Amino acid sequence: MMTKSPHSESPSRQGSFFQELSIEFLIHELKDPIAIIETGLRALLEKSEQFGPLTARQRNTLLRSLRNTRKAWGLLNALLEIGRSEAGCFACGRFSPKESLMRAMREALETVIGPSAEALGTFQDPARLQALLEANRLYLQVGSAAEEAEALQDETKFLQICGNLVKNALHHRRERVEVRLEVSGGLMEIAVADDGPGIDPAHHELIFRRYTQVQECSFLERKGHGLGLAGSLVLARALGGDIRVASRKGEGAVFRLTLPLQFPDLPRQST
Repeated sequence: MMTKSPHSESPSRQGSFFQELSIEFLIHELKDPIAIIETGLRALLEKSEQFGPLTARQRNTLLRSLRNTRKAWGLLNALLEIGRSEAGCFACGRFSPKESLMRAMREALETVIGPSAEALGTFQDPARLQALLEANRLYLQVGSAAEEAEALQDETKFLQICGNLVKNALHHRRERVEVRLEVSGGLMEIAVADDGPGIDPAHHELIFRRYTQVQECSFLERKGHGLGLAGSLVLARALGGDIRVASRKGEGAVFRLTLPLQFPDLPRQST
């Protein structure tokens, strides 16, 4: 179901249109070479009878290259989703927040933990997947009302927001990340908590600005360009929700995403 954001008619609409057009042009120009790279890597990995056997070291190198090729696809799609949100374009459908959140957690872990993430692709059963997530100190708790809840939202954007929040927590954790899903009063809340270095309250707004990163923790490796949290906030607000952070320096951080179960522009469903 295609719809438009309630905030789409704004003075910056024309600028958003050209921004979206530029992003789509970028993706159009990059998608073919990335697809060729991915096809070549898959051929080397899957067609040993044609290209010859691989050593374990060669296979790991190819798998790492394939993983990063897929990550490039993800980055391009992420930019496109932000552009579409700012232009007021959404594709809403029904999905389980719990199942989608677990998928986002799996994909985030796969991106962050490196070669050992290959096993994640084989775990489709929710119980086995949750056990594997917990083995990597990524924990999910689901409230009773959220177990069978159904959302009527843009699932692609939901996955992107949750994935960005989990990846951010994984990058900054010391030992563990805890994710909790709750549903109440027509709203869902996803809280993502890490035990990392924390964020000074003076910098809470700064971390949601594009191309900005807090540099107060010099021992942390720079891992991005400050787009993940900024883009997630754009998407969350476009879907009728918001993201808040609770953190103090040295005490970890909790990011809370709140979203309506039903996209604001859609008519209420009778019960």
